[in-house]
Amino acid sequence: MRQIVLDTETTGLYANKGDRLVEIACVEINQRRLTGNTRHFYVNPKRDSDPAALAVHGLTTEFLSAQPLFSEVAQALCDFVQGAEVIIHNAPFDISFLNAELQRLDRPHFDTYCHTVTDTLKNARERFPGKRNSLDALCDRFHISRAHRTLHGALLDAELLAQVYLAMTCGQEELLITELAAPPVASTWSTATQASQALMGTQAASLIVIEATPEEKAEHTALLSF
Repeated sequence: MRQIVLDTETTGLYANKGDRLVEIACVEINQRRLTGNTRHFYVNPKRDSDPAALAVHGLTTEFLSAQPLFSEVAQALCDFVQGAEVIIHNAPFDISFLNAELQRLDRPHFDTYCHTVTDTLKNARERFPGKRNSLDALCDRFHISRAHRTLHGALLDAELLAQVYLAMTCGQEELLITELAAPPVASTWSTATQASQALMGTQAASLIVIEATPEEKAEHTALLSF
């Protein structure tokens, strides 16, 4: 099944209070490899970004005012994710914004287009309970470089998340491969035992047995009678 790693940037934190999407990015994975097939959209939200959000993504109102509306990119987005597993970090957040935008166009919810949605934040919390599981923290944990990242951008974050996802889901396969490749302990013990027994057999074959003389046997019997 195709996998699509998706990330968004928004004007603020609350889709139900009128905040809008400003950027959407999708990165394709096939057979656990990045294919290079992507979709990237800047979106005109027709409103200003909250100052805190602007500090995160750096997409100004002036820049976004020249970009297409969500209605102009919706079909391309839905076509790209059609039937795929969509992988998102903190999926409820992004899905709430996608659903709000689709609802404005009287379109079905986002999850009706894709096969399933996987939340990597949920998976990370299950695997690393009690630890920080932000995208930045996971990149550090899996030694994925963020040196070229100054602001949050949807495409860059989707590419980083794709690498995190592949790293986070490869451990079980590596363990299985290791277990299959390693020789069984019993087999190693058996080989060593056989070698030891063979050596002992060789030594036993070369021993010279000296029988006691009749006189020595008589003395031994006399000693035991006391």
